[in-house]
Amino acid sequence: MIKDRYLHAAITADLKGKMVFLGGPRQVGKTTLARFLGEKNYKSYAYLNWDSRQDRKSILEGKFSGDADLIIFDEIHKYKKWKNYIKGEFDTHKDTFHILVTGSARLDLYRRGGDSLMGRYHYYRLHPFSVAEVLESQPDIQVFKELKFPQTNNLVSKTFLELLKFGGFPEPFLKKDQQTLRRFHNERIDRLIKEDIRDIESVRDLSALQVLVEILPPKVGSLLSLNTLRGDLEVAYKTMKTWMDILERFYYHFRIYPYASTAIKSLRKEPKMYLWDWSQVADPGARLENMVASHLLKMTHFLHDAHGRKAELYFLRDIEGREVDFLVAIDRKPWLAIEVKSGKEDISKPLVYFTAKLKIPFTYQLMKEAGIDYWKKNIRVMSADKFLSGLV
Repeated sequence: MIKDRYLHAAITADLKGKMVFLGGPRQVGKTTLARFLGEKNYKSYAYLNWDSRQDRKSILEGKFSGDADLIIFDEIHKYKKWKNYIKGEFDTHKDTFHILVTGSARLDLYRRGGDSLMGRYHYYRLHPFSVAEVLESQPDIQVFKELKFPQTNNLVSKTFLELLKFGGFPEPFLKKDQQTLRRFHNERIDRLIKEDIRDIESVRDLSALQVLVEILPPKVGSLLSLNTLRGDLEVAYKTMKTWMDILERFYYHFRIYPYASTAIKSLRKEPKMYLWDWSQVADPGARLENMVASHLLKMTHFLHDAHGRKAELYFLRDIEGREVDFLVAIDRKPWLAIEVKSGKEDISKPLVYFTAKLKIPFTYQLMKEAGIDYWKKNIRVMSADKFLSGLV
């Protein structure tokens, strides 16, 4: 089991001055990372899960500290007054022990009354395994400079193909078994809908929400129309918008939006949607695109959460119908453009067009096939495994 995750060092440093909130999808490894961090960096730590009756009692009675110098609160966001509670513990005991809060919901968005925690915590989002993380490489990401790619070998290609097949969630990836993967999909969605969302959100028709979850994977990489989804499930537009927002808060899917610039006649319409677990996507081309999207999102979140960079992931599309899969921007200035191709190597004309029009410093066209790396029309054409190994 890979316990020492890519956020370990950053979280450890931040805990010395503030609380750390660690969010991310269910079963992505938050608890494992939190416990490993406690074992590695503290003489003693306490782990308290709100879902445990005994732990819940200890939390409410305040009988948990002892000699622990790190307190891990897991899923405490299910407690209605959790923010006031955490604030009180931090203000009272910040010189006695550190506080790490983990949860499978967007902890930074649940502001249900009470005093603000602003200035008292840093928020991190833990992502599934990526090529670079599995290889335990330490990419040197410098914004507005070209990415540095390690030398590819059989291990890089093998890791890439295994992640593409089994996804980056620890359990199915480490077991590398189709039966485990199928059961993981079923159990994760069941628990997401019937436990996590039910405990916090007011959703009357959970069965319809589960149907929505099942019809989303084929829509990966396409423009997402809430009106079309609303028609499919025969619900009101407002209901569909609420459901999609809930699923995004619980890290089932994420949306990226078209980049707006005066240099191009961009569209300010529908976003594109991707899943946090790309192994749920059946279509090979869409799965590869989703995997690349997830790796790029992981890098932008890391640059934002750990380094304070205003890094964002977009796609490019104009009124003429030209489209490029991804654009990474820093402070809204284009840095990297990426087009994903699962078949022929012909250079993407929209990629060439947008590169010149927006003066994008670095552009890549990615291929599934291994062993590719050359330049053509100022575009670097390279294998997806090599490109992804240079990210986070």
